[in-house]
Amino acid sequence: GVLAHLETLEMRAHEAAMKQQEKVLHQEKLARLKARVKELRLQRDELRAKVDLQEKKQLEKEGATSDPAQASPKTVLQWKIKSLQAMLQVFYVTGISGKLTRQGVCFCISTAYEGTYLDSYYLELLTKSEVQIYRHSVPSFIPLEQIAKQYLQTDIRRFLSVLSDHLNAYVGRRYQADQLQEHFSDQIKGTLQRNSLCNLLVFNYNVSSKSKTFPFNVRLLYGDLCRSLPTEVIVSCTLDTPASLTETATAHSDLFRRVPLHKAFRSFSSTGETMD
Repeated sequence: GVLAHLETLEMRAHEAAMKQQEKVLHQEKLARLKARVKELRLQRDELRAKVDLQEKKQLEKEGATSDPAQASPKTVLQWKIKSLQAMLQVFYVTGISGKLTRQGVCFCISTAYEGTYLDSYYLELLTKSEVQIYRHSVPSFIPLEQIAKQYLQTDIRRFLSVLSDHLNAYVGRRYQADQLQEHFSDQIKGTLQRNSLCNLLVFNYNVSSKSKTFPFNVRLLYGDLCRSLPTEVIVSCTLDTPASLTETATAHSDLFRRVPLHKAFRSFSSTGETMD
């Protein structure tokens, strides 16, 4: 009996050491990815500055006005084509790629969340006297028309950047909800409710105290569609919930605001909180 107990303790110690090692490796990988993202953003900013300078010099060389809207239609078209060619180089390091077509340009916007590649969306533009969206695979619930109305005719780079922010935030919210259902379905009570845009999530989970379980109801609202973390969090519990668990609900609410949803649940488990 003593030997068996020692073997069990050794096994647990080994498992704990392995988990700690995996955690350290994960943190090191995450730090490398963050550094790489920072490096790519700096490269993007430098490329944008170079492109802006080249465009300015080209316009001065051709004697064109700095405001394309006041130039001749031919000059405007040439300016837009050159701008699109320059943008293809700039956006390559930001998850946006593209190629020129006979009618204009076709862009591919790749999305990812925390280093995990998710989906790609396509957008084909016509470069005539006015830039027009010819066809696309952007989901209907993304405010593409609104973004296009605001930026497409005046700043295509800004248009693509804002659209990319919307798409990456959407897939990030969707990814978190999928991860929650996949890995923590035993803790979620009932069905996780979400809309198409995944900017409203509602679900229930139980927290145990002294051999009794108490339901927590969660409502997450993502008011900023360019973010993958909620702007409003409500974690409510029943009137008979002990005061200690009421404080737990407040702590969970704060965590949901700061940490991705599935990581928040993983944090509950690692800190030893009892969840049914």
